[in-house]
Amino acid sequence: MRKRLKRFCRHAPQLGVVWFAREGDTVVFSSLENRQKVRNLRRDPRVSLTVFDLANPYTSVEIRGTAEILPDPDKRLPHELSHKYLGIDPPAEKEDEVRVIVRITPSKIIKFSA
Repeated sequence: MRKRLKRFCRHAPQLGVVWFAREGDTVVFSSLENRQKVRNLRRDPRVSLTVFDLANPYTSVEIRGTAEILPDPDKRLPHELSHKYLGIDPPAEKEDEVRVIVRITPSKIIKFSA
């Protein structure tokens, strides 16, 4: 059973919470190069992002699209996102940690409001 579950999980969709920003008609988030989500997106760039309104959680938007993985050698995006969400600099990272920017180009946007 464990072997079968492990094989299933290797090809199952992955869900995770991310901080994001809009850049023109795209959405971006930051990740470390060695994370599972980056490996998954390199294998299959299809992605779905759900955003809900904190003031009204019955209002949301789903963005389906394709992910592109870009280098972020200056670690610009986590700095911007930390200021957007917390108003402070992010914690220091090890010098050898490699950051990437995941850019989502939407192919379909689905709005929901109750």
